[in-house]
Amino acid sequence: MNSTDANTGQDILAHVLLPVATEEDAVATATALEPYQPARVTALHVIEKGDGVPDKTPVEQSESIAEESYAAVKSVFPNADDHTAYGRNVAKAIFEAADEVGASAIAYRPRGGNRLTRFLSGDISIKLVTDTDRPVIALPRADSNE
Repeated sequence: MNSTDANTGQDILAHVLLPVATEEDAVATATALEPYQPARVTALHVIEKGDGVPDKTPVEQSESIAEESYAAVKSVFPNADDHTAYGRNVAKAIFEAADEVGASAIAYRPRGGNRLTRFLSGDISIKLVTDTDRPVIALPRADSNE
């Protein structure tokens, strides 16, 4: 399989940023990425911080979820790095993290949900594939009924 970006000549699997939300999501996402054999993986967890509004969950609880997610990714990619980002706009935080870690691509597993759920959540998937400056890999879902 050729994983070289035709525009830049860069191996898009050289350093993959892998956004994960929970431990369960991290296992499923890392497992979906595994067959593509990326050279380097950095797991990312975005802790949503409300600018002047209450946070969805206490920061300590969110940081604990992040640590569980990183451990889950490392069960598939033992040498994976981890990166925690804080922000209200999840897509923007993912892009900023990709810059910070020097990721060659962003790989994610689209979340389930109906159209209304995706609309209300701002459909991060659409933002990831339309507002990016690097390759974005949408990983297949083994469970099509989510």
